Amino acid sequence: MIQRFGSSKRMSEAVVHNGTVYLAGQVADDLTQNVELQTRTVLATIDRLLAEAGSDKSRILRAEIFLADISDFAAMNLAWDAWVPADAAPARATVQAALYRPEVRVEIVVTAAL
Repeated sequence: MIQRFGSSKRMSEAVVHNGTVYLAGQVADDLTQNVELQTRTVLATIDRLLAEAGSDKSRILRAEIFLADISDFAAMNLAWDAWVPADAAPARATVQAALYRPEVRVEIVVTAAL
């Protein structure tokens, strides 16, 4: 069985299949914020979506972080390090990428177990 959350014609915010939660890339709602605040907002959204699907951040298997500017790496990590459970850090990759709008400083995709 496949469950979809926050679906539109184009995409779903989360999809659950075979005990795994797949989140779409999450970006901040307020794009006037700096990268640290955008990251905090994105992580709060990830918490909410995982809870809706029946999971939480301690069950994240993999995180993919896209930064508009890799020089924001340290500021993004301030928010990430305060959020991620010390004993449950996921596999993670962080890359610089051209994001869909210039104001978007960070986009995060996660995959988690139920």
